Amino acid sequence: MSSTDTSVETEAVTIRVLDKDYQIACPVDERDALLDSARVLDGKMRGIRDNRKMVGADRIAVMAALNITHDLLLCESGKGEAGPGTKTRLRSLQNKVEAAISRGRQLEL
Repeated sequence: MSSTDTSVETEAVTIRVLDKDYQIACPVDERDALLDSARVLDGKMRGIRDNRKMVGADRIAVMAALNITHDLLLCESGKGEAGPGTKTRLRSLQNKVEAAISRGRQLEL
């Protein structure tokens, strides 16, 4: 790679959410963060499904997204618990999810 090359090396990462696999293109240095995020999302969605006896992955995904967004807004307002860099990581993940959705609904749940 030359010093003027600004491309980012990516790799295909398979994540599993509610027993379904999704292949996501991810910068190599963000692989662990993506896997951590997938684990959090899977846990949130399983909790919603199990506690509310909700069926339909789309409804579960919307509820999980609302819960995660609520947590993010609490962190941004200073009312929630957030570690160093949490806000930046959450924004980065939000951007990646939006990009993946716009590229053909790869993350369709």
